[in-house]
Amino acid sequence: MAQPVLALGCALVTAAGCVWYLPALADLRAGAADRPPSRRTAALACLTGWGTVAALAPALLVAPHWWVPCAVAAAGGTAAAVLRVRAAVRRGRERRETARLWAGPASGGPPPSGAVPRGAVAALAVTLPLAVTAALLAPAVGRG
Repeated sequence: MAQPVLALGCALVTAAGCVWYLPALADLRAGAADRPPSRRTAALACLTGWGTVAALAPALLVAPHWWVPCAVAAAGGTAAAVLRVRAAVRRGRERRETARLWAGPASGGPPPSGAVPRGAVAALAVTLPLAVTAALLAPAVGRG
């Protein structure tokens, strides 16, 4: 296959890949306070991979030999893979740290989502009817 056809293919695939690299760019731009380091590193790996594909298009057009685009692909792919592995290692550390923090001395773990303690439900079941009854009887008692 001719190199200009492959260059066009790389350009079109890069343009179509915006569903991956635009959210990754948003993660990087969000700042360190909004995103954990593992997510920012994973976003950087994603941008590196898509940047490599984008860099292949001009390399395929300009380079007379095949080893130049192969070198670009190898360098970018290696960098993206290293960053992705680094993000996975960081994510593992973050999960272990979160598990350690939730396993505090008095805590049995995080409460299940949507769970309401039974005592709160019982207190509401008793006090709500009493409050409504008192609110309805207060004007009648005040008149008499």
